[in-house]
Amino acid sequence: MKISCTGHRATLLLAMILTGTIGYSHAEQTEVDETVKIVIQTDHGDIQGVLESSTAGKAFAAQLPLELTLKDYHATEKIADLPARLPTQDAPAGIKPVVGDITYFAPWGNLAIFYKDFSYSNGLVRLGRIEGDLSLLSSKDSMPVRIERVPAETANP
Repeated sequence: MKISCTGHRATLLLAMILTGTIGYSHAEQTEVDETVKIVIQTDHGDIQGVLESSTAGKAFAAQLPLELTLKDYHATEKIADLPARLPTQDAPAGIKPVVGDITYFAPWGNLAIFYKDFSYSNGLVRLGRIEGDLSLLSSKDSMPVRIERVPAETANP
């Protein structure tokens, strides 16, 4: 591939290549844009979700499969401690979570899945979204779950 540009355009193009804003090949670009489909298995059914391709989302996906006990927190979210902290250096300072958000609360190092909207929270990082029925999480009881990747061949029919 031959690219012809000078001055500011050449500097901008070089910066984009070096920072990964643009890729060298279609295969590399596809890898950057891919999301990871997950399933949260409960005693009452499965919940589908998708993780973002952020640094924290990828680090969470690398910990899967996980067996956790989700505990209710303020009748708003289900939380569980993770086996290892997730990197958050490129994440915003916080987010305003909405129903279905799969998040990481960096100050405590825990997973939080919101089944009700909540106010802006510093240290909260969005990992992904639930794409299924959240009613399975709305019980105030603690619940054992298994979170795992959906195999690629079944994730993209």
